[in-house]
Amino acid sequence: MKKTVILLCATILVVSCSSSQNKKKSKNDGVAIDYAKTITADELKEALYTYASDEYEGRKTGEPGQKKAVEFIKKHYVASGIPSPISEGDYFQEIPASYFSGDINDSENVLAYIKGSEKPDEVIIISAHLDHIGISGNGDINNGADDDGSGTVAILEIAEAFKAASDKGHGPIRSILFLHVTGEEIGLFGSRYYTDEDPVFPLKNTVANLNIDMIGRVDAKHKDNRNYVYLIGSDKLSKELHNISEAVNKKHINMEFDYTFNDDDDPNRFYYRSDHYNFAKNNIPVIFYFNGTHADYHRPSDTPDKIQYDLLEKRARLIFHTAWELANREERVKVD
Repeated sequence: MKKTVILLCATILVVSCSSSQNKKKSKNDGVAIDYAKTITADELKEALYTYASDEYEGRKTGEPGQKKAVEFIKKHYVASGIPSPISEGDYFQEIPASYFSGDINDSENVLAYIKGSEKPDEVIIISAHLDHIGISGNGDINNGADDDGSGTVAILEIAEAFKAASDKGHGPIRSILFLHVTGEEIGLFGSRYYTDEDPVFPLKNTVANLNIDMIGRVDAKHKDNRNYVYLIGSDKLSKELHNISEAVNKKHINMEFDYTFNDDDDPNRFYYRSDHYNFAKNNIPVIFYFNGTHADYHRPSDTPDKIQYDLLEKRARLIFHTAWELANREERVKVD
């Protein structure tokens, strides 16, 4: 009789523990890998060869090439059936010329989103800047394939993956905002406009920002180890976010995370130099994904033929998996 009672208690304990662990799992946890596979090097390459072509004239803020860039992004979302959170058919968050410093024309951020199925008011923002530095004084076009064409096309592919999941009934429980910001190269203006002037989703409901700025190349430090990415900011505001990021990578990608530039004493101060900072200053946990600088940084030689598309695919899939986890967890990540 005692043995029976002991076995019964043990069974209840195992079932209880298993139930507790299942509650911690993300919804749709088992299918994320299927949708990550839709992010491919071939599609990234096709998009970037257009986006970082001479036709876009270096995408300088407010200039004709930048206007072509936002139309390219908008058309992609329309074709993919991914709506805007602003209003039907309106993907542009207009920023007046008066908001910028210096002689800059009006510009725009581009916004698209997938509405959460259970917690639509909570949002994960995936961001990248759409602009670059334009044409040099000697007439050379700065195509900005890595900076930040790589981040731009990565978001487009990530958005398609989430849309495919949503169409199959595996949509995220929180909303995902795909935010392409302008004016980064001249002072983080587009992201600042979103956070300080017109947050389409209230900042208090913004769970995290995953910012992508240059993920298509390899820097000199890692020339013998391509399987890496720099992470900046993941533990600055939320240890839980940092731990989730590590766990997702270990489970799905197994890439080396280099935290060199995450050091508080980093002389480059990259933590303050890309669009995630405007979210971090508002107490929103962030991760900044970065491949480091290279000899073609801010030069006409930053061209799409130098992008390592298999690596861009792998990093984009990492970001997709991380966003998936954040969007589908029972509880939003805690700020500490």
